[in-house]
Amino acid sequence: MDHSHHQHNTMKNHRNPSMGSVGHDHHRMMINDFKKRFWVSLVLSIPVVVLAPMIQDVFGFKIDFAGRALLTFLLSSLVFFYGGFPFLKGFISELRKKNPGMMTLISLAIITAYAYSTAVTFGLDGKTFFWELATLIVIMLLGHWIEMKSILGASKALEKLADLMPSVAHVLQADGSTLDVPIQSLKKGDLILIKANEKVPADGKVIKGSTYVNESMLTGESKPVEKKENDYLIGGSIIGSSSLNVMVEKTGEDSYLSNVIKMVKEAQASKSKTQNLANKAAKWLTYIAIIAGAITLTYWLLNDKPFVFALERMVTVLIIACPHALGLAIPLVVAISTSISAKNGLLIRNRTAFEYSRKISAIVFDKTGTLTKGEFGVTRIASKSSKYGKEELLQMAAALEQNSEHPIAQSIVKHAKAKELDIPEVENFESITARGVQGLISGKEVKVVSPKYLEENELTLPGDAYSNAAETVIFIIIDNALSGFIGLADEIREESEQAVKTLQKNKIKVFMATGDNKIVAKAVSDFLALDGYYAEVLPHQKVEIIDNLKDEGHIVAMTGDGVNDAPALAKADIGIAIGSGTDVANETADIILVNSNPKDISNLILFGKATYWKMIQNLIWATGYNVITIPL
Repeated sequence: MDHSHHQHNTMKNHRNPSMGSVGHDHHRMMINDFKKRFWVSLVLSIPVVVLAPMIQDVFGFKIDFAGRALLTFLLSSLVFFYGGFPFLKGFISELRKKNPGMMTLISLAIITAYAYSTAVTFGLDGKTFFWELATLIVIMLLGHWIEMKSILGASKALEKLADLMPSVAHVLQADGSTLDVPIQSLKKGDLILIKANEKVPADGKVIKGSTYVNESMLTGESKPVEKKENDYLIGGSIIGSSSLNVMVEKTGEDSYLSNVIKMVKEAQASKSKTQNLANKAAKWLTYIAIIAGAITLTYWLLNDKPFVFALERMVTVLIIACPHALGLAIPLVVAISTSISAKNGLLIRNRTAFEYSRKISAIVFDKTGTLTKGEFGVTRIASKSSKYGKEELLQMAAALEQNSEHPIAQSIVKHAKAKELDIPEVENFESITARGVQGLISGKEVKVVSPKYLEENELTLPGDAYSNAAETVIFIIIDNALSGFIGLADEIREESEQAVKTLQKNKIKVFMATGDNKIVAKAVSDFLALDGYYAEVLPHQKVEIIDNLKDEGHIVAMTGDGVNDAPALAKADIGIAIGSGTDVANETADIILVNSNPKDISNLILFGKATYWKMIQNLIWATGYNVITIPL
């Protein structure tokens, strides 16, 4: 049973963050449950083993007394029902799904051993298998406990999605006042006030006001988007430094975020059917055990042996077919590999996906915050005047831009502060409508303007102004002379180029799917020499891209960091989250890159291959003796 990917999708809708909160707590409870069952079963098993006639014969001692057989039966019954409960429960689950695995194999062995040994205790001719039953349960409990401890555990993706929404909304009243109400009370047509820097509580249309809105984690758009009257707002996005009056258009199940939650839930449900290596091995061993047992029983009956004689040999075969070593063969590899991975910046949440990583043939990257830094920052500064250096130009631009809430302005000011530059005073500050800003700095007339301003005032655009289509460039004019320019963009991570080359060298196709515009997407794709890109895509379209690649026969990995990536992360064969991204992405993914370094993905694939072959090696050692012992 793969405890690494239990889903606890109890959330009914995105308005109640308390729902679905059983995730990690439930996983911890399961670990503690296996731990407790292991220790109790171990203590009960010691006298069962000591009192077993076969053990006494092997080690040359004798303990016998009236009621020994009954005591062994009672202790073994406790081990069977208490220690074996998780396996019996899992066995029923596998039967319902018609998909036998580890639980079926273990249960087949322990039910057969217990039923036959009980019959022998109360009169049937034969030997009991109580010590084999007890030790098998103890070792399997130990294996599951070790494995569960090593995996990060259950996903809380849906809970994290719910947390994106604020708990209350400010509803505007007829007299102009506001009334704070829970967001579940909102309905279509309500007029709400959203204050500066607040989260948008519902999808709606701007009725009054304008500001820049950060939608990057929802849509993938790298730049804050300007919103004014009649523009559409998405619930969960964050508005800038001005308030807005908004008419609610979609709430509850109809909202953008609810649709994302629905897609994540559907993707997780379809993905949880995947079987890991241990379950596949157990499935085949189950078939072998049943067939070998049936052949054994039939053979001896056809050779005129008593039914009790044939039954004893059939039971022996069924118990032998469930190797004790199988209980530790995979869990120990999982525990060690997850520990090594964590030390190297890879947190494994789902071991089945980790086993699959060796097969990746196509990988889809989100752009914003994954291949790029996700921050709109200064990429270069160029001086076109012998009078002013780059730092002086930056100081003057920052001085003029510090009064603006525009994302470009804020990025310039942030860059100047990061360089610890003194920002001079500005006199006679003015805004040049839709073209820039101007003012007096130390007696000089300084303007920070757009390319459109140069065009309208017949100023020559420098030939090197545009090196990259993804860049936004602003120009600095001092005393009516073009003195330089500043380029800004969402910077590509230094590690991305090497990561893409390494993946392509390993015959893995690399694609990009982004909510950003086509010009920016093409520029990033061309720079990194990707195998293809998809621009202006919504969350459901990212899922479609994953599905299409799967239909082409690819084993697909998805790497992302935002809410808009969550459904695709859940849908992909392997979902990989960038550690610096949203909690939603991290909770939905199978593997988290702690260092947010795309290069770690190639390490993941190589380590996945090494881990898989170690599992195969252990399975051969764990099950290999069956080749000899079942025929014997």
